[in-house]
Amino acid sequence: MTRKSPISIMKICVLVLFAASLCFVCSCKKAPDETATSEQPTTTAAGQGETTPAEEPEAMAPAQPAEEETEEPVAEETEEAEADAEFAAKPGWVPIALELPKPMFVGTPQDTKVPNLEKPRGGPRPPFPAPEGTVNLALNKPVSSSDEEPIIGELEMITDDDKEAADGSYVELGPFLQHVTIDLEQKAEIFAIICWHYHKQARVYFDVVVQVADDPDFVTNVQTIFNNDIDNSSGLGVGKDKHYTETNEGKLFDCVSMGVKGRYVRLYSNGNTGNDLNHYIEVAVYGKPAK
Repeated sequence: MTRKSPISIMKICVLVLFAASLCFVCSCKKAPDETATSEQPTTTAAGQGETTPAEEPEAMAPAQPAEEETEEPVAEETEEAEADAEFAAKPGWVPIALELPKPMFVGTPQDTKVPNLEKPRGGPRPPFPAPEGTVNLALNKPVSSSDEEPIIGELEMITDDDKEAADGSYVELGPFLQHVTIDLEQKAEIFAIICWHYHKQARVYFDVVVQVADDPDFVTNVQTIFNNDIDNSSGLGVGKDKHYTETNEGKLFDCVSMGVKGRYVRLYSNGNTGNDLNHYIEVAVYGKPAK
């Protein structure tokens, strides 16, 4: 066997190292090409390029402001507008001067068992217009009743101008259908009648009927102002007015549109959602002596 010289071995090693260096250089040159290839946009099915990582994203369009929801006008605003229009249409008419008692409960809970119940107002009652010189004609006037001996209180308390719901301020009549009658002591032109039943609790009184007449027996010139007796249990006819929940504002019965004139005012009731008894705190009759 021929022995290779050390010089030949060194040449072979140099050639091997040279070949290895060539491979390393080639691999280094290919790396940038592969990176560039990966940064090229790819083609979608629609033939459009996708944004590459190197590209800056397009500026986002400013968010459009949300459209403000238009609130529907609330009932009290509508009523106030109607009241303003009514004042404007009637020169010489002014709001009834009315001092309300303090509220004794918060909100207006509804008794779902009561049919034909009006919705709560949700705000104060708008001022009620009447001709200048209108006063409470019922103040300190005599009162009679179907129950001449009330369970609690005296009948004259119904026209003493005390509208509070505190103990000692209300009259309690017997159960079932009862009425109170106020003698104005003269024939009058009546614009509004306001009644306060017991308003310390959110009660609904049944068969509320309000009438005006020229005589104490209610035979002559009888006018029915309000009637929510939906089944004629009072025997005064079927009423179409709504039941209502008692509040410190009392219930105002509008007499202007009916042109009401009379001397005697009578109010009926037939128990309430709390019990079968009937309660009156105050009745005010706003008007002027008839000409």
